[in-house]
Amino acid sequence: MTHRFDPTSLREYDIRGIVGQTLGPDDARAIGRSFATLLRRAGGHRVAVGRDGRLSSPEFEAALVEGLTASGCDVVRIGMGPTPMLYYAEATLEVDGGIQITGSHNPGNYNGFKMVFQHRPFFGEDIQGLGRLSAEGDWETVEAGEEGTVTDYDIEDDYVGRLLAGYAGGSYRIGWDAGNGAAGPVIEKLVAQLPGEHFTIFTDVDGNFPNHHPDPTEEKNLADLKALVAEKGLDFGLAFDGDGDRIGAIDGQGRVIWGDQILSILAEPLLKAEPGATVIADVKASQALYDRIAELGGKPVMWKTGHSLIKTKMKETHAPLAGEMSGHIFFADTFYSYYGYDDAQFAAVQLIRAVHTIGKSMNQIKDDMPAMINTPEMRFQVDETRKFAVIDEVLERLEAEGADVDRTDGARVNTVDGWWLLRASNTQDVLVARAEAKSQEGLDRLMAMIDAQLAASGLQRGPQAAH
Repeated sequence: MTHRFDPTSLREYDIRGIVGQTLGPDDARAIGRSFATLLRRAGGHRVAVGRDGRLSSPEFEAALVEGLTASGCDVVRIGMGPTPMLYYAEATLEVDGGIQITGSHNPGNYNGFKMVFQHRPFFGEDIQGLGRLSAEGDWETVEAGEEGTVTDYDIEDDYVGRLLAGYAGGSYRIGWDAGNGAAGPVIEKLVAQLPGEHFTIFTDVDGNFPNHHPDPTEEKNLADLKALVAEKGLDFGLAFDGDGDRIGAIDGQGRVIWGDQILSILAEPLLKAEPGATVIADVKASQALYDRIAELGGKPVMWKTGHSLIKTKMKETHAPLAGEMSGHIFFADTFYSYYGYDDAQFAAVQLIRAVHTIGKSMNQIKDDMPAMINTPEMRFQVDETRKFAVIDEVLERLEAEGADVDRTDGARVNTVDGWWLLRASNTQDVLVARAEAKSQEGLDRLMAMIDAQLAASGLQRGPQAAH
């Protein structure tokens, strides 16, 4: 028996597709067979499985478990919850790997699989290898009656307990928007044990996402949270994506605290306790963040966008803290006693702790941030066969011009006005652009440079593409 995936579903960091079109139960079963085969050949045999609240997730879970057990792996089902709860299970239970069934922050008709293999991210070539294994049907088999076992383990209370362990964050009035995503029940248990006054919205899990799209990096999705914070006069508000691995935040005035700004707040108590510690951010982050980390006595490292890439870099550099503009925040090492993965619920608790340690209101912290004028993340479609080639062409031209270019991930160009970025998405047929300056005139000049480079490669910025 063999299985071929729709090639669009085998992405850089996970497997994801449209239910019934590019992804279905047969894919889930094949993922189980191939993942179990790889794990057994590496000496493992036990897998934790979790799922989000999408309507298709129970069916996908059943097929995945069937595939895992058919190739001889035992399964520990932890039930529905945020992706970081699966990461927690994989880090703390006696298992050799973990798979979360989730469509992340995509619309409700998507679903997918995020994987951990022997405590490391499973991405890139790992995912392509899984696809090849399935296409060849090169699967481990067991005799009838010797399939892997299936057990259920309720880890939710343990996970919430770990989020709150050693809490020292003071008492605040906070709004929480779970966006009808899988983090809702965990958020309810979390706020019940936090000091202060807490108001939650959309914590009931609903795979149709009836209130708003669960992506807190888009400001329009924060409208309900802004209304709640304004109505109740709260100190600040927190929001979560569909599977609870990305956080968004607003201050008491409803101003968005972007991913890199959240990271700059979190860095302050860390660097007070551990001077010289490394803090990693992705290439889309503001220069203000890198300057702030250095000012606080830390070592800022700019790295490639992508949660699996950041996790790998954290291990390599022993960084205790890392983050992306997209709201993935990662925690490790002794200061946090955490496991090196991205966890929006843990980020929420640590953000409260940081505000308390800094000793100012969230409004004041936001006021104190340098005034930079920047674009949102601009994403526009380009043919898959052209996206990386265009970046190569841009880099070649910039080099010929003698421009100040950082090649960490695409082209990040420094000028007297500020900086601009052009990179190819690893997961979609899009180019990503961003620019930041100290004045609107400077920003206009940076945008003109981006457009000139695109034009030289026969392209122009199109309408905004979804994630």
